Amino acid sequence: MTTIPSIRRSLIAFAALMSSIASNAQAAETTYPLTLANCGRDVTFQKAPERAVSIGQSSTEIMYLLGLQNRMVGTAVWLGPVLEGYEEANAKVKRLADNDPSFESVLAEKPDVVTAQFQWHVGPEGVVAKPEQFEELGIPFYTSPADCVGKDNTGGGDGVRHAVFTMELIYQEIAELAQIFDVQVRGEKLIAELKAREEAARKKVASANGKLSAVFWFSSAELDIDPYVAGRNGAPGYIMRALDIRNVIESDEEWPTVGWETIAKSNPTIIVAGKMERRRYPADDIALKHQFLRSDPVTNLMPAVKDGHVVEMDAQAMNPTIRTIEGIEVLAEAIAKSGLTQ
Repeated sequence: MTTIPSIRRSLIAFAALMSSIASNAQAAETTYPLTLANCGRDVTFQKAPERAVSIGQSSTEIMYLLGLQNRMVGTAVWLGPVLEGYEEANAKVKRLADNDPSFESVLAEKPDVVTAQFQWHVGPEGVVAKPEQFEELGIPFYTSPADCVGKDNTGGGDGVRHAVFTMELIYQEIAELAQIFDVQVRGEKLIAELKAREEAARKKVASANGKLSAVFWFSSAELDIDPYVAGRNGAPGYIMRALDIRNVIESDEEWPTVGWETIAKSNPTIIVAGKMERRRYPADDIALKHQFLRSDPVTNLMPAVKDGHVVEMDAQAMNPTIRTIEGIEVLAEAIAKSGLTQ
């Protein structure tokens, strides 16, 4: 039989639980105006944005994952299909451009916030605009920390990373966007899910015990010239460190060009080839990548090619993005299936 004291204790415990939940919910609410330090600038938000334009697929997908699609009025810069499960949501958001949108096209959507994945698009030398151009119009502008923290973009191109990329920069972006839009609980849940996925992928190939090496091939301006391959400090470097794989390219540049003869001499166990819908360069096409590797007199002799250890990976995962975790999973799964862990 349940006693009165035990009922009283249960009620007290329940009240304490409810108080804790209420306290956490209250603590998760954003207080406006909100000012954040972002890529060397302070950006202030007077209220939760309602009309967002996102320049960059990763930033767009983070907002979708945070359930913010109804607050988005425009996107741009896409390398491939949207995250699985978000096709319908994405179809309802206006695509301003597959690549670089114009400054005017962004303003035409009357945004009350603009986000960017790369300073290449909006930054000191931005091809779309400079942050000051939005600030002069009273439009808050936010840049992904992954493209500026520990990285120098002043020289043009893809920039140089002076500090290694880690997923903490993506988690920072998730947390800050969640704070800007006042959806912190969603942000915390998403970060926890991504960390759990990475840990599961690491365990899948732990038996490889550091004996594997790889090169990440993003694209090539022309198929018969040096390819753009991943340096050690970017997202592919993080993927390889997570799985205890050695990067045969020792460069701080994000995507240096390195000759295939040099790559062949380093004899990587695995070639990871970028797959994308973009067609800026011929080698953006994954089919042409495979054709080149099989037919070129240098690459067709590489053990990774002859043994079929060429792994396709979404190009978005090769950039510091929400997809980098997916890249870890894809490579771990391919290694596990190939028998290279034996």
